[in-house]
Amino acid sequence: MKGKVICDSSVIIKWLSSQDELRLDKANAIINDAEKGNIEIFTPELAKYEVGNALLTGKHYTIQDAKTSLATLYSLPVKFVSESAVQAEETYKIGEKSKITYYDACFVSLAKLLNAVLVTDNPKHQAKIKDIKVISLKDYR
Repeated sequence: MKGKVICDSSVIIKWLSSQDELRLDKANAIINDAEKGNIEIFTPELAKYEVGNALLTGKHYTIQDAKTSLATLYSLPVKFVSESAVQAEETYKIGEKSKITYYDACFVSLAKLLNAVLVTDNPKHQAKIKDIKVISLKDYR
């Protein structure tokens, strides 16, 4: 059976841009594992917007560079999951209980729903959640 992995936006952005990014080898190992069929990668639909915003405001990509990166985003072996009303309530509860943003809680909530591991390059907030396994990208494989 394949393992399920939730990747947050801090990991996904590395697949689209090497500019000022660390641990690209670890991020690429996740993609390689998915392409080999060892894992399935999931992420909330929200990640599309966070990544788009990172390209626009963080990386300051030109329209042409963004077009290429966004096309890559949609071709990755990643399943984007829409949030249901029930899932939104769970996300809210996690955010409130853990004192993290709704955005961060969205990834945690999906990991909990799918009984998956959450991989992030910024584990500061999600790592304190006890209901799921969180792996820092630097510790992947």
